[in-house]
Amino acid sequence: MNTLDQTNFAHRRAVVRVDFNVPLDADLHITDDTRIRAATPTIQKILGDGGSVVLLSHLGRPKGGYEKKFSLEALVLRLQQEYGRDVQFGGDVLEPRAAEMAAALQPGQVLLLDNLRFHKEEEAGDAAFAKTLASFGDVYVNDAFGTAHRAHASTAVMASAFAPADRVAGYLMQAELDNARRVLEHAERPFTAIMGGAKISDKILLIEKLLDKVDNLLIGGGMAYTFAVAQGGSVGNSLLEADKVVLARQLIDMAKAKGVNLLLPTDSIIADKFANDANVETASNHAIPAGWMGLDLGPESRTAFAAVVAASKTILWNGPMGVFEMSNFSLGTQAVAQAIATATAAGAYSLIGGGDSAAAVQQMGFGEQVSYISTGGGALLEFMEGKELPGVKALG
Repeated sequence: MNTLDQTNFAHRRAVVRVDFNVPLDADLHITDDTRIRAATPTIQKILGDGGSVVLLSHLGRPKGGYEKKFSLEALVLRLQQEYGRDVQFGGDVLEPRAAEMAAALQPGQVLLLDNLRFHKEEEAGDAAFAKTLASFGDVYVNDAFGTAHRAHASTAVMASAFAPADRVAGYLMQAELDNARRVLEHAERPFTAIMGGAKISDKILLIEKLLDKVDNLLIGGGMAYTFAVAQGGSVGNSLLEADKVVLARQLIDMAKAKGVNLLLPTDSIIADKFANDANVETASNHAIPAGWMGLDLGPESRTAFAAVVAASKTILWNGPMGVFEMSNFSLGTQAVAQAIATATAAGAYSLIGGGDSAAAVQQMGFGEQVSYISTGGGALLEFMEGKELPGVKALG
């Protein structure tokens, strides 16, 4: 795979696939610019070499055709601040104006084109559409790890229109792969994985893969209640995947057979409704009363989880421990984040999976206290499951 540092962009026009799928409020103001900042080193390297940049990205899930709320035009001012220079907006990628503006770019100039998903051909991986996108530059840079698991026109197909030497991984793409490989292939022990989120079904492959690699596997979030039922517990109205109870039992047996310390919550913060103003109690994970639901780790579980994390040298965290978006059910996620930050300060290496885990770590103020926060939720999961990512494969 070619890297940025092996490539000189002087007098070259780089078409760069970035992941600018940032959240916007009702007034189209950016509420979290993490993904924009993550791509900046790549853009600055190209411009610093004396190259020019054509930026391609998707935003949200438009239903087909232009929708103002999904237009990348809303990002122009923020990008100008980020790069300290003018950013031109070329509009729709299939309009003649886009090709004309790209062709006219001078060294040091930046052109942003509109949302790729305004065209169904993007997600369909259409070859003709990909060829049009490729015509905007003479070198292809993919820095969109968050979409690397998709075989879309801009993430996988268009790379083939460039010579192998002109397909380049951006700094973010490279960092994501390096950090994931560090955990999978070079983990210092004890190695602890913390899995959270709603469903076992989303994480089956990863859990099975990790049971061959980790010393400790901590399970929290909604998926923990399916494990509790597998052990004979009653979980009231808690989230339950009834069709996965047998699988949960098999995973418990598998962990035992492989000598992995599988740590499940022993208590929960329970509520009588799914709301921050619900009545709240603490209950055993195996004896949650009817009409009540577990929404966070209880105090005993928080202490036990933190103790295992504190003794770890490598930590992988994917998925929150509870409904952290509600303040009354955020303490479990906060306790794990704090424990990871403390372990990292003591020399451990910590990788935070994308999605809700990344949002929680940033929101709770621990973003600068962990080793690496991935920008790719689904892409990271699939890479760690051992799947080949189309966006990575296309780079060679």
